[in-house]
Amino acid sequence: MALIVQKFGGTSVGNPDRIKNVAARVARYQADGHRVVVVVSAMSGVTDNLIKLAKEIMPLPSEREMDVLLATGEQTTIALTAMALHAIGLKAMSLTGAQAGILTDGVHTKAKIQNITPKRIHHLLDDGQVVIVAGFQGETPDGQITTLGRGGSDLTAIALAASLKADLCQIYTDVDGVYTADPRIVPTARKLAEISYDEMLELASLGAKVMQSRSVEFAKKFGVVFEVRSSLNDNPGTIVKEETRSMEDVVIRGVSLDKNQAKVTLVRVPDQPGVAARIFKALGDATINVDMIVQNVSHGSGKPATDISFTVEKADLLKAQKVIEGLRPSVGFSEVIAAEKIGKLSIVGVGMKSHSGVAGKMFDVLAQEGVNIEMISTSEIKISVVIDLAKGEAAMKAVHGAFLGT
Repeated sequence: MALIVQKFGGTSVGNPDRIKNVAARVARYQADGHRVVVVVSAMSGVTDNLIKLAKEIMPLPSEREMDVLLATGEQTTIALTAMALHAIGLKAMSLTGAQAGILTDGVHTKAKIQNITPKRIHHLLDDGQVVIVAGFQGETPDGQITTLGRGGSDLTAIALAASLKADLCQIYTDVDGVYTADPRIVPTARKLAEISYDEMLELASLGAKVMQSRSVEFAKKFGVVFEVRSSLNDNPGTIVKEETRSMEDVVIRGVSLDKNQAKVTLVRVPDQPGVAARIFKALGDATINVDMIVQNVSHGSGKPATDISFTVEKADLLKAQKVIEGLRPSVGFSEVIAAEKIGKLSIVGVGMKSHSGVAGKMFDVLAQEGVNIEMISTSEIKISVVIDLAKGEAAMKAVHGAFLGT
């Protein structure tokens, strides 16, 4: 008898029929003698609708109130899932993140899990119940509702699997596993049987929508092996685990395109020590994650100056612009330019550590497609470029074809 944590994403619980399918799948595992903890996301589209409602009230709502609002999406799903299990004769109880013992820090909309006290879950499992936990949310020590960022239900599932010492963690989604690229954009993309934590982490952080990057980081830290698989069939999925030597034989594991990036450029920033530190400290204090950074020398008369460009998530663009404008009097830059129509195209693979010429090949492919590169970022196992969003999908197909076949 195994203890299994199963996470079902928004499309997997997108309507009553799909919630009933989830209940039937859970029932099969329990009938085999397993104890099951289910983590669910909000139903597909619900979180986006709640955000839209909030922004109709005001463009930049209070982050505390946003957490209170958005947490209701998952609470709807846990209750409906419990009802679906009751309807087929199973004992089940739904728990909010707080009721499940998930304790977080106080950073609203992007909280980090500090501790999990799963006593209540253990008691319910011992009573023969299926436990359904609301993903994406937790509670601060002083009782404030928090959320874990978009895709945070993945983190809830991985963290619960680690805390409960689960035998198996399954992440159910609307695709069969992790592919070499988004199959909706690249029809020739292939499903991977396995992938390393580091490769999955890079793909998740670079725009692949299969997993939240923080959840993969957590899994790596605590050694949680998990499987990404479809809730719509019984096909085997993709196992995410520690890197093995054979994985280096594959140079590129996958290609991703992140369409949710925005670029901010500060023009003619004084070229003095400490200026960049002041800018990025202010952004960090506002909990804005900065990804790629490029600094260029500004040519012209007058005092030495530089242009600084960086990327943030589109959702953080307004907040970033507000922070930057607040720095204008003290820093003294001349202009701020924001661009939303960009895409971040990336290739990922642990094999890049031992193979040369990968960057040159990627840049050559993009040149042949007439795609201009605006920014470049690299690590040991990935290369990312910022390009015109209008050419993003065509560029993705071309790069995938060059490295992984058409």
